[in-house]
Amino acid sequence: MQQTQGLKRGLSARHIRFMALGSAIGTGLFYGSASAIQMAGPAVLLAYLIGGAAVFMVMRALGEMAVHNPVAGSFGHYASTYLGPMAGFILGWTYAFEMVIVAIADVTAFGIYMGFWFPEVARWIWVLGIVFIIGGLNLCNVKVFGEMEFWLSLLKVGAIVAMILAGFGIMIFGLGNATTETTMGVSNLVSNGGFMPNGIGGLIACFAVVMFAFGGIEIIGVTAGEAKDPQRVIPKAINAVPLRILLFYVLTLFVLMCLYPWPQIGSQGSPFVQIFSNLGIGSAAAVLNVVVISAAVSAINSDIFGAGRMMYGLAQQGHAPRSFGKLSRHGVPWMTVLVMGAALLVGVLLNYLIPENVFLLIASIATFATVWVWMMILVSQVAMRRRLSAEQVAELKFPVPFWPYGPAMAIAFMLFIFGVLGYFPDTQAALIVGVVWVVFLVASYLLWCKPRAGQGQPVRAPAELHR
Repeated sequence: MQQTQGLKRGLSARHIRFMALGSAIGTGLFYGSASAIQMAGPAVLLAYLIGGAAVFMVMRALGEMAVHNPVAGSFGHYASTYLGPMAGFILGWTYAFEMVIVAIADVTAFGIYMGFWFPEVARWIWVLGIVFIIGGLNLCNVKVFGEMEFWLSLLKVGAIVAMILAGFGIMIFGLGNATTETTMGVSNLVSNGGFMPNGIGGLIACFAVVMFAFGGIEIIGVTAGEAKDPQRVIPKAINAVPLRILLFYVLTLFVLMCLYPWPQIGSQGSPFVQIFSNLGIGSAAAVLNVVVISAAVSAINSDIFGAGRMMYGLAQQGHAPRSFGKLSRHGVPWMTVLVMGAALLVGVLLNYLIPENVFLLIASIATFATVWVWMMILVSQVAMRRRLSAEQVAELKFPVPFWPYGPAMAIAFMLFIFGVLGYFPDTQAALIVGVVWVVFLVASYLLWCKPRAGQGQPVRAPAELHR
């Protein structure tokens, strides 16, 4: 009954809201958006709108379950309860895998950003340093973690708003025109081959990067075990975050592509920093580099938190080693933080061995894991609804909208993304890695978990976590 005196409810609504922003507004926007723009051109805005709508449906499905039954490592628990123990095992470990891969992408981006100031220092040195720093922060009390995440996320959200306003100022008042020969304005969205220069194929191809960018937002569900008053806090966080992220992504990229012709937005560091440097605003580029670095740190922070709490939840269900359920005196599952830190050392190795190619490979593998997690969240919610009587459905405090068509369309969209990964040569390796991972988990469950447990039922959360 370790969980009873275990995770402390130290996260408020603002902590949880900004943690989701911290995880989802990070490397995908500040670095990965460049490759998405190259694939689709200005039509990338459509991809973010469509992807954002699908992600919102995932969040509402997760919110319905989390408010109905708030537990630590929530969606792994829900899959176990509504789809069976093997599904919970696969979902929980795939989410942990997703967070590891996303964190490796984030620490890789951190090393690239530091190269803006220190080009002569090997990237892997920065990556190693940040792994140790973030690992130490995650061993602190959860309230300390939440507070730090709040301020880091607030910094980058403020910077994005300032950048959008500055971008409009540059376009309206012509700031920077003296130092660059590039055209500015909305005409950039149609003057370089049209709005969809690479056709529908380019739009479809960019979904692999776009969905990676939204990855991590599901951390709201993981926080259910540590949220104060989850039945009030989680709906507020879920309803607030997707719209904000959509505005940040769509409006931000709109401004970027208006400021600078999209074919010239490369991936030499963050496109944000590159654009402001090329506009001749050197100090703005330096300030933005501070922002993108803080964004990467914030995202790594959320990644380690999310994976650690999921592995803690898996340990409670007998799906992970018992040591993963051990808590420090601050109520933090310290073993899972150490495991995540060790896993991130793989990122150090990759940055040492293949610094040029590591980001796209990692991002596409993370896309597979992210979309798999989202699809299983949606399927778990459908299975839960089918178990509930009409009276119980009527009593749901945060029901998913557009039932049953909304979840069904979102599931179909996730299957479409798997097809995208398999169709394009650059991302086929990610699909292969993902399929091998799922097969490995199925085999692990059958060989390790099932024989050990004559108890096929998942462990129920103690009553205090249902309050």
